[in-house]
Amino acid sequence: MVENGSMAGEATEIVLSIQDLREVTAFAAGCAEGVLEIFEADQPDDARPRDAITTAWDFARGGERGKPLRDAAWAALAAAKGTDTEAARETAWAAMAAAGAAYLHPLAKATQVKHILGAAAYAARATELVAGDDRTVGAEHVGLAVQRAAPVVVDVLGRFPAAPGGGGRVGELIRMLDAALRQ
Repeated sequence: MVENGSMAGEATEIVLSIQDLREVTAFAAGCAEGVLEIFEADQPDDARPRDAITTAWDFARGGERGKPLRDAAWAALAAAKGTDTEAARETAWAAMAAAGAAYLHPLAKATQVKHILGAAAYAARATELVAGDDRTVGAEHVGLAVQRAAPVVVDVLGRFPAAPGGGGRVGELIRMLDAALRQ
């Protein structure tokens, strides 16, 4: 799976082991878990983001990469729609991204970087919003995510092109994290 090279312009495939996917998912789950209380303060009776993070941890620790993981990600996405605050919505998206991290595609496309760093970026954005949209809080959260990233996560990230432009503030946070991890 090193290259498919069959047609001009087609993305090159990247070798990803199941252990690589488990490490990326563990990183994402840890980042999302750190802000879960933001969602739970807003929606105390909705366990879907917590369930998504738990399911992500289950996979990271050796569980199956199957329908329950996808369903948990979709459920966290649905939970985001029922939030009362933007910070809670970003937190639910972080949980969705944590469960979705297991589905990082082995295509050398910059858009795949969001599967690796999305949970951390959504979590950082949630902390900014709780702090009155203080961008320094998000930057500090990115620094914590850099410290959390295991060498395997950095190695996997390095197999992909740099994060793409766009995506609003979450996109900025992804690019900030991407640049810091590639140093």
